[in-house]
Amino acid sequence: MVKKDDLAVVFSFFNEIGIIAQLSSNAFDRSLPDDLNQSQFSVLNWFVRVDSIATPGRLATAFMVTRGAMTNTLKKLAEKGYVSIKPDKSSGRQKNVTLTRKGRQARENALKQATPLLAEIAGQFSISAMKQQLDGLQPIRKYLDENRSS
Repeated sequence: MVKKDDLAVVFSFFNEIGIIAQLSSNAFDRSLPDDLNQSQFSVLNWFVRVDSIATPGRLATAFMVTRGAMTNTLKKLAEKGYVSIKPDKSSGRQKNVTLTRKGRQARENALKQATPLLAEIAGQFSISAMKQQLDGLQPIRKYLDENRSS
């Protein structure tokens, strides 16, 4: 049986993460190039981090958004030449999305523009402490990702 105090700790833990996520997302969004918003950057970053090809449905599931919202984001990225959307040859209805060289460069440019923000944080906090926290956070993120409800 889980103790009430333990539940309060878990709540506080996720509450802090939520606040940090809001504040850091807002700051990062302000550092992005004018032609790229947070949602678009996140999709570009997903391709670099996770896989080189995906369907719009897979991306919608990964980002926990509707297919319509993801289609809209992908359309904007395709218009900029950051992703390529092509029909899947093995399926008449399915489409495959891939990151283009221009999209990879846009992601890299966005990270370069965020360098002052990242450097400011790095100057304020211990990098070794951040690494230790990553070691604790990554298994929690993995667990939540593997056990999310559709």
